[in-house]
Amino acid sequence: MSEPMNPSGAKIIAVANQKGGVGKTTTTINLGAALCEQGLKVLVIDLDPQGNASTGLGIEPEDREFTTYEFLLEDVALDQVILETSTRNLSLIPATVDLSSADMELISNEKRSFLLHDALRQTGLQAYGFDYVLIDCPPSLNLLTVNAMVAAHSVLVPLQSEFFALEGLSQLMLTIREVRQTANPDLRIEGIVLTMYDARNNLSQQVEADARDNLGDLVFSAVIPRNVRVSEAPSYAMPVLAYDTGSKGAAAYRALAAELLKKNQKLAA
Repeated sequence: MSEPMNPSGAKIIAVANQKGGVGKTTTTINLGAALCEQGLKVLVIDLDPQGNASTGLGIEPEDREFTTYEFLLEDVALDQVILETSTRNLSLIPATVDLSSADMELISNEKRSFLLHDALRQTGLQAYGFDYVLIDCPPSLNLLTVNAMVAAHSVLVPLQSEFFALEGLSQLMLTIREVRQTANPDLRIEGIVLTMYDARNNLSQQVEADARDNLGDLVFSAVIPRNVRVSEAPSYAMPVLAYDTGSKGAAAYRALAAELLKKNQKLAA
């Protein structure tokens, strides 16, 4: 078993849920931007072959010369894969569709679950001084997601406020438990964040009640509302905090960042 702690001192969080369309990428981008507003340095790793986090942070496909594919499978150095974004203190390792073939290539690699773990422990990472590393996982429990969990200190789970939302959580929790038992015993759940929440909708309220009843303090107090500004921001290649800084969506991600920081300060005390 490898040591999960990153020598750079950065907290590594995998943003994961095998269901698509629950707000993983949106949460990764905007939580990262909100942490940067607090003066922290953040690295986003786009581990989804769709590359939506890369596009949402304004990195065009033609500018992604080296990506998470090369980072995982070709030992490309950090300074070649890390790109600056237009958000101050927010950096990115981008992805392209090339990553979709990585799962097949990983199967034959004896260290297949540890490639991201090992790549992130290059000594050069310390020089960047990142406080947080956020990994945007693909919408499946494949080897890429397992790589993220083996590399991470914790898993943040966006949970869409819809019927059957909790049912999908059981498989994710089983995967986290398996990773704990086989590769990363210190992995924990950072928390569950409710996304696409509509306070006027009885279903949203019911999902929230069920989540808090079943998962207790694991559910963040901050909830992310269904907000048109949050939906529009990626098409302008920027976080909602920059696109409409006074929107309800921006306020919600600031609240989530504040709560996450407070939780981690308590753990460090």
